[in-house]
Amino acid sequence: MLKIKKGDTVKVIAGKDKDKEGKVLSVDTKNSKVLVEGVNMATKHAKPSAANQNGGIIQKEAPIDISNVMYLHKGKATRVGFKMDGDKKVRFAKTTGEVID
Repeated sequence: MLKIKKGDTVKVIAGKDKDKEGKVLSVDTKNSKVLVEGVNMATKHAKPSAANQNGGIIQKEAPIDISNVMYLHKGKATRVGFKMDGDKKVRFAKTTGEVID
């Protein structure tokens, strides 16, 4: 079970984009990678096609390892834990103990 979900706001804690923040666009559970908005930008050279008339150079997000991002709760990076809220399993912020979802 991964502690980061699509739509979460995360902070990069390691690598060339350290200290950048962004929204999680997608999560690859199999390879434990995440795609974060505006982080780890890769340059792709595209040929002209029906979808892209001109072609040219495109900037695109590349996946980043999930261990290099940390959940942001009220603007602060925090670890995420799981606990049972009645009969429901919920995520909570370890720093404040508040339930995330």
